[in-house]
Amino acid sequence: MTASKWKPFPHSDKDYRYEGAALKKAWPDLHRGDCEPFPDAAFVKDFVTRHARLKGALDSEKTAAALQSAWRAYHRGDFGAAVVEGTALGPIGANAANKAANIYATYLETDGRRKREILLSSAERAEALQAAAPDFPNAFYFHAQALGRYAQEISIAKALAQGIGGKVKASLDKTIKLEPKHAEAHIALGAYHAEIVSKVGGMLAGLTYGASREEAIRHFALARKLLPDSAIARIEEANGLVMLFGKGKLAEARKLYGEAARCAPADAMQKLDAEHAKEEG
Repeated sequence: MTASKWKPFPHSDKDYRYEGAALKKAWPDLHRGDCEPFPDAAFVKDFVTRHARLKGALDSEKTAAALQSAWRAYHRGDFGAAVVEGTALGPIGANAANKAANIYATYLETDGRRKREILLSSAERAEALQAAAPDFPNAFYFHAQALGRYAQEISIAKALAQGIGGKVKASLDKTIKLEPKHAEAHIALGAYHAEIVSKVGGMLAGLTYGASREEAIRHFALARKLLPDSAIARIEEANGLVMLFGKGKLAEARKLYGEAARCAPADAMQKLDAEHAKEEG
């Protein structure tokens, strides 16, 4: 799948081009939500040393430069390039490729069949990374994100029948176990609990899927604490509150959407989040 087949980011990217040293400087803020480590040569060397399946396969300096290029493409909204560049690196490039693919599929791809293909490819790359590096939190988080978006595309009911819900929760739980402060995983867990309770009811949700209103609210609150300036944290919490409580939480949901629309974006994903909030709020 070449970069030319991907739709372009529909906004200006001039504020999201983190060239040279700017990427490392901005990294802590850009990745506060997913806790992805900065991909410098030291990271690559340590990654290869700790994971036997990758030993001897990577040049630290060249791989770091290629990884940073893929992440720059992602942050500026060149999602197709990020997927192509990340995938070309094998498992170590999966996180850049998968985050780009998942965000692209969520916001920009309009063809349902291609969207599903993109998300399943993302899940496959994540599974390869899990096999190579089972201690890498985002190998599990982006797997859950891809399958969660795929589940929404085919319908939550079908996804539950196919066992996808259990896979999503297992990967999110593993993410949190490896990195308890992973805000985006807490957002996703909040959404998981809310969607299951909304679909099957509180009692069946708890007995069959381990889901509850209380856990949804807890994860949303923790995510907001970890990521107080996030648009997507507010958007998902707003959606969750309406799923869980209906009209009684519409006013609070509108307030959250309004706050999300006013969040200042630092990259293309955050811009798409804020624009979505403006459209839906």
